Amino acid sequence: MIVSGGEALVDLVPAGPEGDLLAPRLGGGPYNVALAAARLGAPTAFLSRVSTDAFGDALVRRLEASGVDTSLVQRGPEPTTLAVVTLDDDSSARYSFYTDGTADRLVSDPGPLPEGTTALSVGTLGMVLEPGASVYETVLRREHERGVLTAVDPNVRADMIADPDAYRVRFSSWLPSVELLKVSLDDARWLAGVTDVADVLAAARSWLDAGPSAVVLTKGAEGVVLLTSSGLDVTVPGATVEVVDTIGAGDTVQGALLAWLVRNQVKDLSALSEDDCRELLTYASRAAAVTVSRSGAEPPTEDELQQCV
Repeated sequence: MIVSGGEALVDLVPAGPEGDLLAPRLGGGPYNVALAAARLGAPTAFLSRVSTDAFGDALVRRLEASGVDTSLVQRGPEPTTLAVVTLDDDSSARYSFYTDGTADRLVSDPGPLPEGTTALSVGTLGMVLEPGASVYETVLRREHERGVLTAVDPNVRADMIADPDAYRVRFSSWLPSVELLKVSLDDARWLAGVTDVADVLAAARSWLDAGPSAVVLTKGAEGVVLLTSSGLDVTVPGATVEVVDTIGAGDTVQGALLAWLVRNQVKDLSALSEDDCRELLTYASRAAAVTVSRSGAEPPTEDELQQCV
């Protein structure tokens, strides 16, 4: 089973003929990862604290409708986190968050994850906002020590990070406990403090030296890159699709990567062959292409993905 830990929130997404209205969409990076993995057929659970307000009830119902196990979901009276989304000219999403006193940041340590947990994914605001961030760090390190395949997607929200240098130090401290690191090109540039792609790739290789067996770098329409600690460097081009918005694209990649790895019983990513890497990246890229063709974070089911082949 895959466990995805982190925030569940409501995105207020531009709607209407001129984008002058805001429509609520259920989301949050780790929440979307759980939806994506479950819809692709992987047994998946979500770990978070979710509000008992109307938005929280809707968030839980959507998890259950997608086949996500909600036994690790904690509930509380605090409000649901809100994210106001704006779209750039290229349909890329930008976010403004409202997180004061919200439920997801108050998650408590569940202790060792259930027997049968084979993969854990954490990231986004869950690894930033205290006191929850320290809880997810504890879970990450403990599950890595127990032999679970651990994955992190920082999914950097720079406006929410008060001390970038301190966050970068904290990020580095996670790497010895991470098997799979997934970052977007923009996130990698921010984390490494560089701009050139060659420098980004050099930074990714340095992250491999610090612990992960694989780093996946997403580059939008330019495709996806996978670097492994065994020396492989594989790139798959992005799928051609008409983009509605990019909300949930990276989360879908993460969910699809984990679904493929669990389905194929991969525990050591450094042992993947080049053909394996190409198949893995193609699967994740195709899944993300379906998501960006829709409004909001709406990952595909396995059946929908197969119909797109």
